[in-house]
Amino acid sequence: MAPAPKDMDRWLGDGGMAVVGALGGAFERYGVDGEDLGWAEASFVPTALACNPHGAVQAGVHGVMLDAAMNFAVNAALAGGDRTHATIEMTSELLRPATRDERYLVRGEVVRLARQIAYAQAMITNDADELVSRATGTFLVHREDLDVLGGDLA
Repeated sequence: MAPAPKDMDRWLGDGGMAVVGALGGAFERYGVDGEDLGWAEASFVPTALACNPHGAVQAGVHGVMLDAAMNFAVNAALAGGDRTHATIEMTSELLRPATRDERYLVRGEVVRLARQIAYAQAMITNDADELVSRATGTFLVHREDLDVLGGDLA
């Protein structure tokens, strides 16, 4: 019998990071696919804080939203008290402009989950389902049983 999906409802909304909410992001859904790999989705309606004076979303804001979506997806795939510990590496690409007050979908997905490392990808799409930005990332995973056994994550 497969373990019950992790209950992360308390993290819906800003994902536990006030900056996500301030930028206009809100996590709405998450789950685990048939391969026990997590995913997460957020809506993103960029606020003035997310944009330059001309109303375009800054590249770093894309990075924040993509990183948060990948982290949420990895955490959705982990059991019990296991969680992401840190982003090790992240690469992103901006393919189209995103603008203030427009609605976007942010989706993060786990590509591979190993004992101490998780690999994920995320994308931001517009209402026409066009790819606006995307990222891949590598994450350090904190396993609760390693603490119990005196394991070291370094």
